[in-house]
This record gives sequence, C-alpha cells and structure tokens, in this order.
Amino acid sequence: MTSEVRRRFAEEARAERPDLALLCLLVAAEADPGLDEAGMDAVQIELDELAGQLPFRPGGPRSWALALGELLGARLGFHGVPGDYQRLDSSLLHAVMRRRRGLPILLSVVWLEVARRAGAPVYGVALPGHFVVGFGTPEEQVLADPFAAGRVLSGADAELLVVGATGAPLEGSMLRPADPVEIVLRILNNVRAWAAARPEHSDVSLWAVELSLLLPSHPARLRYERAQLLVRRGEFVSGAVELDAYAEVLGAVDDAAAELVRGQARAARAMMN
Repeated sequence: MTSEVRRRFAEEARAERPDLALLCLLVAAEADPGLDEAGMDAVQIELDELAGQLPFRPGGPRSWALALGELLGARLGFHGVPGDYQRLDSSLLHAVMRRRRGLPILLSVVWLEVARRAGAPVYGVALPGHFVVGFGTPEEQVLADPFAAGRVLSGADAELLVVGATGAPLEGSMLRPADPVEIVLRILNNVRAWAAARPEHSDVSLWAVELSLLLPSHPARLRYERAQLLVRRGEFVSGAVELDAYAEVLGAVDDAAAELVRGQARAARAMMN
C-alpha cells in the first residue's frame, strides 16, 4: 500500500485546497499498515458526524470556540497529557480519534476539521512549541487550546505558552493562520523527533523524512537527513548516492561543506568493502 499512499499524499499536498484530514490519515497509513481505505473513510465520517452535533452558527469567534470546547473537550473528552508526547500514536489522526488523546497539533486538527465542516471561521495557529486553534479575523481573533480540552486563551495565556517554549516574547507574526502543508510538515517533524530519540525506530524516521520530501515546500537539509538514515540502516550505496546529490545542491552555496558531504559519500561506499 505504501507506493499508493505516497502517490496520493504527494498529489493531495499539491492540490489547490489540500484536505488536511486526508493528509493526516495518509501519514497514519504509513505508520499503521492496518489503516485501509475503509478505516480512513470511517474517520472522515466521524468528523462529519461531530460537526453535525455543533449548534448551528452559534455566533462570533468566542461562541464558536466555546461550542467546540463544550462538544469535543467537555462532552467527548478530547485532550492531552504530558505522557502523550512519548507515544507515536499521539501523532496519528485515526488513533487520536479513537483514544481522544494526542499532541496539541493533532488535537488541533480534530478541532479544525470539525469546526470547518460546521462553517466556523477557523484556522491553525503554529505557536512555537504548542499548536493551538484560532477563530475569527486577526482583529477579533480568539485562541483555544485543544490540548487543554479547548480552553479559551487570553493574550497573557498565549504569551506564557510562547515564553515557556522559547524564552522569547509572543510576536504578532506567530498568530498568523498555518496552511495545511505547514501543519503536516510540523506533524512529520514531531514524528521525526519521536523516532530520533529511539534509534531502534529508524524505519519511522525514514518514512517521516520521505513523506516530508514529497511536500511542495520542505527544508533542503531533509535530503541529507535521509542519506544519513540510509547509511545508518546499512543501505550504503543508496545513502552514498543521496549524499552526492545533496553535495551538488550544497556546492552552489558552500564548496567546503559540499566537499565534506562528498567525503561522507566515499566513506559510505567504503563500508561495502
């Protein structure tokens, strides 16, 4: 199923209006081979059904935020706890829907998809270290924290989240809406971080990097990361080819760094002897 999953993932990421839920489900299908088309459809149907349980156009941004928090947080128990950061399934949408627990960004995806289906003026807000959901225009923006069961945030609350994560103050640019591709890249970054702390899960690191490379916008250095993973996994020739390719890109801006990468490619090939 992997080649088909990746084809669909790349195609959807380049769509005029990417389907965030579908992209997240395709990420989950890479992690869980048991997640088939019927399973993905079931999640989409559940999101539709949850949207149908919201009041019809409850009012302004704050009313929308409170309505989502009442339904998803208070009634259905979607929230997060610190231990969720230690679980891969906290980054997989189908598992988050089942467990009603997950990382801030995946819980935010649930809020976003339910609210969007109900007609709310909603968008993701990628605060450093803690993803939240925004309602309304920038002039009347209301933020809610799905990890805290949808608690509506004051300006001071948002400031504390940012200061706690970065030590720096909240800036206006941090409150802009995040597009679906940005959200998915951040989810894949979380998966990579989870796997990097667990070297026995280099297979997870590899598929997370490879999906990231299929996005229309991604850091060029991910090619170098993929090459290193291939070498670490004993795929020396493939890793060396990737290192050489990355060195070509790097050579346009930094000859010395490119030569170091070429040296790593030669060392990888030597491991075959």
